[in-house]
Amino acid sequence: MKVIQLAEIIWIISAMGIIVFVLLHSPKGDGIGGIGGQAQLFTSTKSAEITLNRITWTLSVMFMGLTVILSAGWLAN
Repeated sequence: MKVIQLAEIIWIISAMGIIVFVLLHSPKGDGIGGIGGQAQLFTSTKSAEITLNRITWTLSVMFMGLTVILSAGWLAN
């Protein structure tokens, strides 16, 4: 397996992971409910949400970095 193939596999897995973990996040906005004063201003962040944020950010950085590397052709074929 070549380095570029491994990078492409990691790139695809990170893209799918971003989709999954973004969908697992709880919604932040209250939408129309925030107008009537029903929005909670100070909510405590759970450890699960913090972990989801870290995983999502890590996958995003990996995806963007590999996108630049793969599109620039910096890896040897």
